[in-house]
Amino acid sequence: MSNLVKILTNRRILLSAGKSAKICRLSSTAVETSEPDHGLLLSESAVKRLKELGGGNSCLRITVEGGGCSGFQYKFDLVEDAVPAEDERIIDKDGAKVLIDETSLEYLKGSTVDYHRELIRAAFRIVNNPQADTGCSCGASFSVKLDL
Repeated sequence: MSNLVKILTNRRILLSAGKSAKICRLSSTAVETSEPDHGLLLSESAVKRLKELGGGNSCLRITVEGGGCSGFQYKFDLVEDAVPAEDERIIDKDGAKVLIDETSLEYLKGSTVDYHRELIRAAFRIVNNPQADTGCSCGASFSVKLDL
């Protein structure tokens, strides 16, 4: 399957999910722990950086959007005082919180949220995504594995 066909198929999958913008605030009622059965793990470096950035009132919102050079792209936003919508989950590890919608979580199950520093940049990133078939060299976008 050509890369163009993969990109178009991946975008069609994401668009059919019917994602919409949401306003979020943290609530202690919907907090989950970062364990393998929740599908998304947080590295120690990500936990440390999230605590440095916002303490207990903020979280890292992760979404998967259509775009990028491989079909899908990761988007990271720091959100303060967020309340999850019906289709969103909060994953907590040692007080560091990540907010993610169910559709994006499907694309990231088994992945790890990491914080990485190098000379030219420092950023959150997704590593070891078992749902990704290929990705760009910078790690910001990916295409999903298709079971045909």
